[in-house]
Amino acid sequence: MSSPTVQTPESVEGSNSFSRIFGVLFSPKATFESIARRPTWLLPLVLLCIAESAIVGVYGHRVGWRSLIEKQLTNNSQFQSLSPAEQESRIQIALKYAPPIAYTEVILGPFLVAVILAGVFWLIFNMAVGAKIGFRLSLAVVSYALVPGIFLSLVGVLILYLKDPSTVDLQHLIASNAGAFVSSDSSKWLVALLSSIDLFVFWEMILLAFGFSAAAPKKVSFGGAFAWISVLWLLVVMIRVGFAAAFS
Repeated sequence: MSSPTVQTPESVEGSNSFSRIFGVLFSPKATFESIARRPTWLLPLVLLCIAESAIVGVYGHRVGWRSLIEKQLTNNSQFQSLSPAEQESRIQIALKYAPPIAYTEVILGPFLVAVILAGVFWLIFNMAVGAKIGFRLSLAVVSYALVPGIFLSLVGVLILYLKDPSTVDLQHLIASNAGAFVSSDSSKWLVALLSSIDLFVFWEMILLAFGFSAAAPKKVSFGGAFAWISVLWLLVVMIRVGFAAAFS
């Protein structure tokens, strides 16, 4: 009589794409080691698209796009110089195109971000460190590192249902970054800087470090991966702040 097969933690952890969704949150090291052995990337991006689409749908139904559009046009001198009838015409045009544009952004955005980041990190760790990571594995690491965004979006949907619609700020739906605590008339460069100090972004950076250190354990340590990721984050922050200062 054959003895029953005993599954080791390594064989159970991250055995499929769904288990990996929770694995990267509660057991990131073991899960990314599993991803390194068998890279998959589609499910987290699809779930992220669905979650972000839910925010767009609930926001449009419960809050509406008019308040957001009017807020964005408040400091537009060209818009303010128009007559009330012309302003209303501009708002109606914006209301027509706002939902399809928003849905396009949340559906295509996660895939574009994942591919771009995967390409950047693929170049960094292969050329600067000699890690010999394949692009598919880089894409898999990035995709699962974005998983916190799924739960962030689900919390956002809950907030949209619980909060008074007149007090909803779509750009700071969840106060996870320092930019949510500054006044609306603050300098744009300051808002851009403080908005970059985001708890979920740092969480994703940590997951990226776990992922790339698991992808090439002999070449990339957790600390080394986090250092490269932090340099890229600082570069992006500098660009955002620079653009905000230049065009404010």
